Amino acid sequence: MFNQVLNEAIDLVNKGETKEGLTLLENITPTLHDEEKLQLADQYYQWGIVDKAHEMIEELHFLYPDEIQVTLFLAELKIDLENEEEAINLLDNIPKDHESYPHALLLLADLFQMQGLPEVSEQKLKEAKDLLPQEPVLDFALGELYFHQGQYKHAIPYYEELLKEHKAISGVHLNQRLAECLSAIGEFEAALEHYKEAIEDQEDADTLFGYGFTAYQGGFYKTAIQQFIALKEADPHYTSFYLYLAKAYEHEGLLEESLETVQEGIKVDEYNKDLFLFGGKIAIKAGQIQVAESLLRESLAIDPGHIEAAITLSHIFLQDERYDDVIDLITESKKYGEEDPQFEWNLARAYHQKEAYTQALKHYELAYTFFKDQRDFLQEFGYFLLEEGRRQQAKGIFHEILKQDPSNVEIGEILLQLEDEF
Repeated sequence: MFNQVLNEAIDLVNKGETKEGLTLLENITPTLHDEEKLQLADQYYQWGIVDKAHEMIEELHFLYPDEIQVTLFLAELKIDLENEEEAINLLDNIPKDHESYPHALLLLADLFQMQGLPEVSEQKLKEAKDLLPQEPVLDFALGELYFHQGQYKHAIPYYEELLKEHKAISGVHLNQRLAECLSAIGEFEAALEHYKEAIEDQEDADTLFGYGFTAYQGGFYKTAIQQFIALKEADPHYTSFYLYLAKAYEHEGLLEESLETVQEGIKVDEYNKDLFLFGGKIAIKAGQIQVAESLLRESLAIDPGHIEAAITLSHIFLQDERYDDVIDLITESKKYGEEDPQFEWNLARAYHQKEAYTQALKHYELAYTFFKDQRDFLQEFGYFLLEEGRRQQAKGIFHEILKQDPSNVEIGEILLQLEDEF
């Protein structure tokens, strides 16, 4: 009779009449046999009512300390309740010659991984693998351990072995996992083959992004564009792809499409400073300087200390002969503690053009430390020094240019003139 009532109560919960079913179970629990209590504890566990399951199994473990299945179940419950040390103690007491010992090792491996001890976890899994060499769950566990530790080369053989007979385990699509591993070690073409398989199994947003990003990294820009467009259609709010889709378009020479992608992206990710920065650069390439300035200013509004955005914008100002804007922009960036050698060079250029020669010299000299191996800088600095009558100092700079480029006839002639003077 009680079995019938127990089954009726379980059916009530499974049909959604949760309150009635759980109340009935509460009432009949004291009358249940131990086997029925084990059955009910398993139901509680499946429903996610872990504390109830734990209460019942702890009682059964006290009554039957040598029942290994009960011990294993109790250990799993303690893991879920984050009583990790108690779980380890239970699992350590399972005899090595028992058929459930590999299961205990698997649980111990999970525990040690949770505790940040991957080496111990690996040791437990390998011990279990020696006992059950053909068990796919252990191959999967080892693959996952190495994958989450970033040891992709170690993970690959386990996923490859599993793929011979399985497409997915525990909800994990193995082609996708293998593709991620191959991509991470730079085997992009091999990774793309597995992404193709993964897409056939399950075309979700993460898989589409991984496929597109791997194609982008491997230089397969048309494939990247195709996958990112599919992702945009599936989930336009998956914001990570916009920057890479825009970059893929750029690589294909499609600047208009690249800029359009940036503008679409910032509608759904309005605080993405890198998207604004890239859009600014593309707008410059496309000759849309006003658009570029607007995008770069937005990037700086989000992060006033964004060095690359500030430098790119300062180049626009230099080209437009807006020298006061260059000085104001870089001075503002420096207020945020940001320093960059290019700041000094651009300030030197701006002050030079404004005929503020003392200031220009100061910034050229600060920039020199960083750009002394760059001929464009040395040539600019050298001519500036000549203009300012600092001929001895200019002579030293032109000597450096000639060392780097002995065939530079123009610099050679200037040096000859300067040699005659000293």
